[in-house]
Amino acid sequence: MSLPLFVAGAGALDGASPGTALVLAGEEGRHAATVRRIRAGEAVDVADGAGRVARCRVEGAERDRLRLVVEDLRDVPARTPRLVLVQALAKGGRDELAVETATEFGVDEVVPWQAARSVVQWSADRGERGRRRWEATALAAAKQSRRATVPTVAPPVSTADLAARAMAGECLLVLHEEAAEPLSAVELPAGVDAVLLAVGPEGGIAPDELDRLTAAGARALRLGPEVLRASSAGPAALAVLSARLGRW
Repeated sequence: MSLPLFVAGAGALDGASPGTALVLAGEEGRHAATVRRIRAGEAVDVADGAGRVARCRVEGAERDRLRLVVEDLRDVPARTPRLVLVQALAKGGRDELAVETATEFGVDEVVPWQAARSVVQWSADRGERGRRRWEATALAAAKQSRRATVPTVAPPVSTADLAARAMAGECLLVLHEEAAEPLSAVELPAGVDAVLLAVGPEGGIAPDELDRLTAAGARALRLGPEVLRASSAGPAALAVLSARLGRW
């Protein structure tokens, strides 16, 4: 059985080596000591969220922290191309469910998309609060799935922003139920740094949006004969690409 994993944050393992003493404090330390009730003598994994993981032995547990000693370190290399989920804002928390499942499926970055048919609207402070909720969701899912990396949650984008990225040469794949070409058969461009998968809201991608994106260079693709919810389309597409790219 895999060990519990806690994310200490960027830079927390810089300079660490076997024998280094660490303190897991803050919310992660409180959760480990008070909620998980981890005690001295147990082993845990501590990640920095950027690919480095330390296997640690617990030396002592207090109310809101663990005292640890590093036993081993490993670095998980970044995978290429990066898989980026461009998730339209959706009602009923389905967008957050998509973020959670996509993180478990290995997504590298999530980009919130203010699509034309998104009932949910992110603006000003509400937008930043929403992005932070997505970050918290991704962090929790990364820990649950024992990931060494936590996906980045980018600032929200508009359809115009996506079109501009496609015009700049980024590989943008738009999932659409009426597309003729299946995702399972698409040839990915060689040498790309990232593959962006765009998923619309519950009401679907508006026709003029789809036209704008494809005119900019995006490719419209379908998954299968079934119409998937906004919460499941992205993770399903990630599974297809993960198998195609040899990740799975």
